[in-house]
Amino acid sequence: MVAMLDKPGLALTILFGVTIFLLGGFSYLVLIFIFLLLAILATKYGYYEKKDMGIYEHDRSWENVLSNGLVPTIVVVVGFFLGWGPLPYICAIAAIMADKFASELGVLGGDPISLDGFKHVKPGTSGAVSLTGTIMSLAGSAAIGISALFLFGLTPTTALLVALAGFAGGVVDTLFGVFEEKGFGTKGTTNTICSVVGAAIGLMIQGRL
Repeated sequence: MVAMLDKPGLALTILFGVTIFLLGGFSYLVLIFIFLLLAILATKYGYYEKKDMGIYEHDRSWENVLSNGLVPTIVVVVGFFLGWGPLPYICAIAAIMADKFASELGVLGGDPISLDGFKHVKPGTSGAVSLTGTIMSLAGSAAIGISALFLFGLTPTTALLVALAGFAGGVVDTLFGVFEEKGFGTKGTTNTICSVVGAAIGLMIQGRL
């Protein structure tokens, strides 16, 4: 994990981790580490195929850490003062995990179609969908839902809602990816929007429980 981060990225990761631990607790910290571990494994899986396609990304900068970790950390801080439960945080992470699995594993199969004109495009194009990517997106959010089932004592029904919330965040990420391809925004902005959507849905779920 350290080898994949530049020094500012590592420093930001430590800052986010300490904040999450102090204001959230051990379960919150473990969940973000599960995300980091799964993200690394997803990134490294299919290394040669991704490298041949020119889409393999190894080193992660502070911008990448910021776009993935800022919203969950803010949710923990705000939730600490407002008395939120863990679901907004869990769903934010589920959303970015859904996006990570779709972008890192979904590119290894299927025939992606851009939502802008519904034309076939090359793997790794933002704003495109494929059957493999959709399945991987749901698998990523489900992995966080299952993890939270044990870490936070969620019911199976709530864990399922977490998976669906994360998947919804991934879908929104794809929709905004269309604008990214047109030069409006970056991968970082779409990641941030993705996690915001996940957190918002998590807050709604929390309010109904």
